[in-house]
Amino acid sequence: MLEIYNTLSHRKEVFRPLHEGRVGMYVCGPTVYGDAHLGHARPAITFDLLYRYLLHLGYKVRYVRNITDVGHLEHDADEGEDKIAKKARLEQLEPMEVVQYYTNRYHRDMAALNVLPPSIEPHASGHIIEQIAFVQRILDHGYAYISNGSVYMDVEKYAKDFPYGKLSGRNLQDIIAETRELDGQAEKRHPYDFALWKKASPEHIMHWPSPWSEGFPGWHMECSAMGTKYLGEQFDIHGGGLDLMFPHHEAEIAQSCAALGHDTVHYWMHNNMITIAGKKMGKSYNNFITLEQFFTGKHPLLTKPFSPMTIRLFILMAHYRSTVDFSSEALEAAEKGFTRLQEAYMRLLKLCERAGAPEQAADNELYTRCTEAMDDDLNSPMVVSALFDSAKTINTVWDGKATLSPDELATLRKAWRTFAVDILGLQFEESEGQNNHTEAYHGAVDMLLNMRLEAKRNRDFATSDRIRNNLTALGFQIKDTKDGFEWSI
Repeated sequence: MLEIYNTLSHRKEVFRPLHEGRVGMYVCGPTVYGDAHLGHARPAITFDLLYRYLLHLGYKVRYVRNITDVGHLEHDADEGEDKIAKKARLEQLEPMEVVQYYTNRYHRDMAALNVLPPSIEPHASGHIIEQIAFVQRILDHGYAYISNGSVYMDVEKYAKDFPYGKLSGRNLQDIIAETRELDGQAEKRHPYDFALWKKASPEHIMHWPSPWSEGFPGWHMECSAMGTKYLGEQFDIHGGGLDLMFPHHEAEIAQSCAALGHDTVHYWMHNNMITIAGKKMGKSYNNFITLEQFFTGKHPLLTKPFSPMTIRLFILMAHYRSTVDFSSEALEAAEKGFTRLQEAYMRLLKLCERAGAPEQAADNELYTRCTEAMDDDLNSPMVVSALFDSAKTINTVWDGKATLSPDELATLRKAWRTFAVDILGLQFEESEGQNNHTEAYHGAVDMLLNMRLEAKRNRDFATSDRIRNNLTALGFQIKDTKDGFEWSI
């Protein structure tokens, strides 16, 4: 039975969906004003893993992942220039031109990482009406106030009726002590009150009419409004990076309770950070490496390009709640690990083909071990470890040092397909579609190596060596075996 760590209760809990057979899941997506980096990849892959496992368990999942394209001010401040508007101004583009460009690039990177698309991907700018209505409900219930055309959450009044800070474990006195005074905050009653709606300054490009002013919604408002629109006033899971717990998710809870009178989310889940030299990797620290730079190797901290599947395995080799410190050496280790897994899987498929293994298969020890790991708060490192152990068995059989029956091979194949391919989302050559181009490519290499074998049998060693040397120069690794040959890149 699946157990997940609920940030709200600070313990692992058995997952029990609100509606039998159906799960509603909302995950904070990217702010699209720049290319996606490794820090964006981690939540995407973490919640893709959860999404895949819930589907595997038989749930019908409505997965909502938002796109922040408006009202996103600098950090937790209520002043400053919208990041997308700033990018548009500097590059002399329309704001939505910036949004579309970086949304397209984000989708490209997610597809490369084999992250499944969500069921719904709403944009903040497309839900201004819903956000205005949500703000009005909070005003009607007396937990917000209007000041100079802006609307602010009255945190002190809210905290008298609801436990503010229950997600992050902070109390109001701690928050008061930590709150810094910001320029232009005189219109607030208290410095820790946060904006629900902001009156736009004359130079602000993106703004909309509202009952209070021509302006734009506060950053936290979009998730409250869109989550309830698509998943209802109560839904199962809300996820995101640990850096969003405060103030963003704490503010979401306050907004939802103020508007609806109750909590919206049953399970809060947060992935931990990727760090570099012990410091969070992110645009705010200017220490990030974009996914495109990983794929091309064009960054001074990278020793070489790394494939999307290497990046995916690198992230999955750590538990989602643990910190991962980036290094090029760690990625090289993940690359070697992926090569080992791919080689074992390809060998397993060939062994099944040779033995005539049946398509239908029972669960085996590997399947049970991986299931237990996933049920234990999505323990992907234990799944990877189990697959590495299984790879040793596969290689032993491949080398002729052990044997497995066709049924035993079939059970292994079922476990690998289920957990390595379907749940971990690793794309091996055999699982990429076997299109005509792939088949032609493999056929051409096999044909050359068969010609080499024929040349060796005829003692034409010059031709044999020429074929081998030319293929090696192109990056192929060739190994002679008792049955003929093996090759890889």
